[in-house]
This record gives sequence, structure tokens and C-alpha cells, in this order.
Amino acid sequence: MKIAIVGPGGIGSTFAFQLARAGHEVTVVARGKRLDHLQRDQAIVNASGQRAEVNVSAALDTTAAWDLVLVTVLASQVDAVLPALAASAARTVMFMFNTFESLGRLQGAVGSARFAFGFPAILATLDDGKLTSKIVSRGMVTTVTDAAWAKVFTDAGIPSVVHSDMESWLRTHAALVVPSMVAIVTSHTRRAGVSWTESMNLARAMVEGFRLVRQLGNTITPEPMAWLSRLPQPMLATFLWTLSRLETVRKTGAAGPGEPRTLIDEMAAAAPGQTPALLAIRP
Repeated sequence: MKIAIVGPGGIGSTFAFQLARAGHEVTVVARGKRLDHLQRDQAIVNASGQRAEVNVSAALDTTAAWDLVLVTVLASQVDAVLPALAASAARTVMFMFNTFESLGRLQGAVGSARFAFGFPAILATLDDGKLTSKIVSRGMVTTVTDAAWAKVFTDAGIPSVVHSDMESWLRTHAALVVPSMVAIVTSHTRRAGVSWTESMNLARAMVEGFRLVRQLGNTITPEPMAWLSRLPQPMLATFLWTLSRLETVRKTGAAGPGEPRTLIDEMAAAAPGQTPALLAIRP
């Protein structure tokens, strides 16, 4: 397959590494310091020194007949790349990031026939251009809308499943991860876990997020998330309190508050005046 990956941060670099090692022709499209690292190495290099050779570009070649363009930028960055994606000759454009917005706008931009969406079950960081990643291989694995690409990813070492209602899946996920990310970013910054009072406030925001998903007509999905959404607030607070004290998880807080901030803004815009608990934890 001929695959372009736009936004090779930790997640995009993990896909690039696995897909290149599986024999696909991978081009990574990057900018800034990440582009400098990739141009230097001409490969994705992991923390153990293993290399997966890739092509490197500062811009997406819109004339190339990509089998897949995988877009792993942040939701706040996607508008900057939409014109190139819309003009691209790619057969499939798969967006892969956290969002609470309706997916209709992105689908309309690239055309329904080639639109796909996914979410990675991967924890990944970059340190001086070197990749450290953990791919979830059981339970809630990487989820996509396209069965053919789920197989390609699985064969490349990223176990993936298909979900038919990705909008509900993403909104459910946002309700869970926004308070979780705020806890992780806070604990990374102060190098200590969040307090019990903070955990309760974060849990209150999580309950509000799940309620918002239902209010908008979406389904809490998949089933383990539906079970989680029914837990009492003190149990959710305990989960968040514990999460903020896991060093391997805390390290991912180095990404900063941009992503949870954007998601909270999207959730507040979906239901003006009805998200006070979420706005109270906005970093």
C-alpha cells in the first residue's frame, strides 16, 4: 500500500513505524522540529534504536494516488490541512483524533465515498525524535469505520476493530478522557497526583459529559463505557485519583492542555449553558 501520514507525532509515528515495517510504502508529512528530526533520520526511530525507513515531506502531494492518507493531527489543527486533503487524489482519507463535533463536516470536505474515521488505542511519546509507544492489544483496541483498513492495521501489529457509529463512540470517549487528560496534565505539571477534591470535581465533569452525550441523541458505546458511565461519582473520582499517580500515564501529560481545552470548548458549544462542571475544569 502507498500510505501518507499527516501529523507524525507519537500516534502518527507509531502507525508509520508499524506500517513501514509491515512492508508498506509510507510517507510522513511533518513540520517544525519533528520535520527536522525526520529529515535527519529518514526513518521513524524508536527509543530502542530500531528504525523503520519512511519518506519525509513538508507537504502532502495532492497528485499522488495514495491508498490511504491517515490524518493524526489534533482536532484544532485539522482545518489547516483540509484544503490539501480535499484536493488530494487519495482513495481513502482517514481522520484519527479526539473530537466531540459532528463528523459531517469532515465527511463533506473529502467526500463520503472516501471518508473514514478512527481512534488509536496507543500511548505514545516522542523524546528528541525517538518514539516510545505502547499499543493496546486487547480490550478497547484501535477502532475504525473501515473493515479493510482495520485488517491492514491489525496485520501491521496494531489490533483494530470496526464500529458502525463512530460519532457516538467519539463523544463517549471525549466524556471519559477530558477529565482524565486534565488530571494527567495537572499531575505532570506539578509532579504529583491530583487531590481528592480535584478528583471529585473531575468526576463531576465526567458525569456531566456522559449526560451530554445522551442528551445529544448519541449512544454511550461500547458496552464497557456504558457500564462505566453508571458508576457513582466517588468511584469515578477514585479512578481519576489513581490515574494521576501512574508514572507511565503521567508522562503523556507533556503534550499539554491544548487537547482537553479544545474538547471542552466543543462540548460547551454543543449545549450552551449546560456544561458548568466541564467549563470549571477547563485548563
